[in-house]
Amino acid sequence: MFEMIIRWYKRRFSDPHAVSLVAILLFGFIIIYFFGHLIAPLLVAIVLAYLLEWPVVKLGRLGIPRVPAVVLVIVTFTSLMVLAVFVLVPTIWQQVGNLINDIPNMYNGVQKFIAEIPQRYPELANLQIVETVVVNTKNQVIHMGETVVKGSFASLMSVATLAIYLVLVPLLVFFLLKDKQQMLNMASGVLPKNRKLAMKVWYEMNDQITNYIRGKVLEILIVGIASYITFALLDLRYSVLLAVAVGLSVLIPYIGAAVVTVPVAVVGLFQWGLTPPFYWLLLAYGIIQALDGNVLVPILFSEAVNLHPVAIIVAVLVFGGMWGFWGVFFAIPLATLVKAVWNALPSQDEPEASAS
Repeated sequence: MFEMIIRWYKRRFSDPHAVSLVAILLFGFIIIYFFGHLIAPLLVAIVLAYLLEWPVVKLGRLGIPRVPAVVLVIVTFTSLMVLAVFVLVPTIWQQVGNLINDIPNMYNGVQKFIAEIPQRYPELANLQIVETVVVNTKNQVIHMGETVVKGSFASLMSVATLAIYLVLVPLLVFFLLKDKQQMLNMASGVLPKNRKLAMKVWYEMNDQITNYIRGKVLEILIVGIASYITFALLDLRYSVLLAVAVGLSVLIPYIGAAVVTVPVAVVGLFQWGLTPPFYWLLLAYGIIQALDGNVLVPILFSEAVNLHPVAIIVAVLVFGGMWGFWGVFFAIPLATLVKAVWNALPSQDEPEASAS
């Protein structure tokens, strides 16, 4: 067994370029895993820089120098974000408040429905089970209320952190875009000399991460806007809040769509009951999810969809457990990185096969 491991090691890591690649990845993993919370503003700025690099390049092709192009793109992006915040946040906040006020009525409706189960279906339920379900539901509602209150206090404590982000992130994005080439040259100066495989993986992943971030933002906008139009046409309550939730759910492949289905179905059920509008809502929501998974995702992520769904879900669970939100957000690129690194590592069998 030990000899087999040694042979595998020699086959995969006989090339010094492969050793350098693994060392660079290990160093990056240690930095992000242990110091990710300290460099979180930098991570946010890097994501935004990837997103905004495309319009900067387009403006450069039109003859605009890089620095004015960077300033124009950042000012435009910041203005759009401020406009979105002032338009969306008050509406979302109002709908959250209305939803919290409606929770007691929803709970009473659930309690009434459960209490009527023995009368409607005497062969499926008894009074003891009904009482147990009611008590458990009440405890869950109380616990949810306590969580909301604690979250409110926690959000007040994070105002200072938000202020820091609002100042640091735009500055970091500006310098990352303005001095991109200088920073890349400086980074290449401290990397190992035997970095041929590392550069090969970097060029491949750089293009994929750029396309992934741009595609993910477009997917969030398209799914969110389509959901809002659908919910508004059906006159569903909390349409803006639910549309934002559906749009953000695409950040977590497969799992997010399954989770956000619950609040959409619950709100529709309490608004209409088991009537035709409720079934129309489920049908329209199902069509949105089907178009997203079978049409939009293959168009936006032509490379990423080559990963098996099981591999994507495992990547979400593993990287999300290690790095939280950023692990979930970059689960697909990280899974692609693992695949690219594995394929890039040399094997002694390859020259023999080519020689024959």
